[in-house]
Order: sequence, then C-alpha cells, then structure tokens
Amino acid sequence: MPGRLFFRCLRHLLVAVALLSTNALAFADSRQYTAVAPDGVTLAIQEAGDPAGPAIVFIHGLLGSRLSWEAQLSSPLLQRYRLITYDLRGHGQSGKPTAPLAYTDGRRWADDLATVIAASGARRPVLVGWSLGAAVITNYLAAHGDADIAGAVYVGGVIELQVSQIASHPAVYRGMASADLKTHLDAERAFLALCFATQPDAATFERLLANAALASSEMQAAVPAMTIAAREGLGAMHKPLWLIYGARDALVRAVPSMERARQLNPRLRTTLYATAGHAPFVEEAERFNRDLAAFVDAAARR
Repeated sequence: MPGRLFFRCLRHLLVAVALLSTNALAFADSRQYTAVAPDGVTLAIQEAGDPAGPAIVFIHGLLGSRLSWEAQLSSPLLQRYRLITYDLRGHGQSGKPTAPLAYTDGRRWADDLATVIAASGARRPVLVGWSLGAAVITNYLAAHGDADIAGAVYVGGVIELQVSQIASHPAVYRGMASADLKTHLDAERAFLALCFATQPDAATFERLLANAALASSEMQAAVPAMTIAAREGLGAMHKPLWLIYGARDALVRAVPSMERARQLNPRLRTTLYATAGHAPFVEEAERFNRDLAAFVDAAARR
C-alpha cells in the first residue's frame, strides 16, 4: 500500500511538472507581430513570458536579433515578466532599407523603439540594451524622454562611438563592410567571436552566426557613423539606470565607457562582471537574470 501511494504521488507530481513545462513553453513564443516606424521600416516584434507581468523591452546589438536574448527568454526566473524583443532595422526579420541615412540618423533608431513600446502597449517598461542597443536607448531618451519607462539597463553598452571607448579592430570592421562575400562573412564570424570571452556552445554560436548573416550589408557599412545624443539622452535620464560591463570585453572598453557615462550622468550605477566579455547576459546568464529581476522589481515599486 505505501508503495502504491508513493507511485500515485509521483505520477501526480510528474503531471504537474509537465503542465508547468507546457505553460512555460506556451509563454516562450506567445506572440509575434509587426509595427511600422515613422519612416516606413517594418519592425518584427516578439513577446514571451507573462503578458500581465512587468514589461521588459530587450534591444539587441550589432548583427543580433531576438535570438541574442535566448538565455533570458527561456529563463524560468524571468517567465513572470512580459518579455518583449524586436529586431533592429537592418537585422533579423525587420525591414532593411538601403539608404545610408536610414542607419546614420540616430533619431530613426530612437523612433523605432518608441514605435515598439507604443505597438506593444507596454506600460512603464524597463529597457535593456546590449552594445549598439544601449545607444538606441540613449537616442530614445534624447528624443522621447524617460516619462514612459521605469528604468534602463545598458549591457556592454556603447556610450559614444569614440576611439577611447571602442576597441580597435580595423580589419574586422573593414571586412564587414566589404562587397566580397567571403571577406564579409569571415569578418562577421570574427566579430561574433569577439563578443565572448568564454565562447558559447557550438550550436549556439552557429545559430548566432547564421543570424548575423541576415544583417543588412548597407547597415553594416553605415552604422559606424550613427549619431548618438549622449548628453541629451543618457545625461538627462532621471529614472534608475544601470550599466553592466564584462571586464574582459574585447569590443567596448569597459572602464573608459563607465567613466564617460558617469561624467554625463553621476546618478547611474555600474557593475563589472569579472569573467565576462562583451555579452555578460550570455556568458553569466544566471547571474545576469537574477540581477535583472531585482532591478525590474525595484523599478516597478518606484
């Protein structure tokens, strides 16, 4: 009798776990839709997590897409939040205009983010921007202010496109702008490898590399000239602002970037992940997810 009772309880437990897993998977890819930016570019938007939870909008970096955030979208800890991702212009499944001005004008990237927030109906989201995505947030703050958001997290964030803040890899960036397909693709592989001090598993790297190949060549050639309204945006931010960098970042110089950001906004907070490179949210995903959850909860209470 005790044995039958044990197995009956075990069966019920397994059923409950299966139901929880099904619910988590249902959240994991719950909605995909599009919105159109003011200049006509179509933006691919995706949502996961709890539709009723506090909203987080993730903005990926150069050559990325929503796939950059898989460690967050699949995190059990973060499933209680509304997780909103979108593909930047020139990336993933979003529109890829050919005119250089579509990428050099920082206001257009800012308006894209405003379009995503409006289309999703997200109320006071926390913005999380990786690398170039942080510059998008800065331009959003300069153009639209911080009234409609709860806070922002910059991860390996580009503060300004200055040689003092951006590590020098001229051959890589020159190759990414090359019209020769082999040179172009090899440079994208080299750039992606530089994103990690600890390389991801082979399947993840190959997926991200295929994703990088979707990025517009016109965008890659033009984006180094993107305008960033650092003083007007980051400098005027009054909501909670947290900058996270990897101490082993090979693309963005962490210490000079943090120092410049503090000059612009002494109110911000900074953290250095000692073992991570340019992608702490991938390389130290569990720690990052815990930190992000705590930040979002604190911002929501303000």
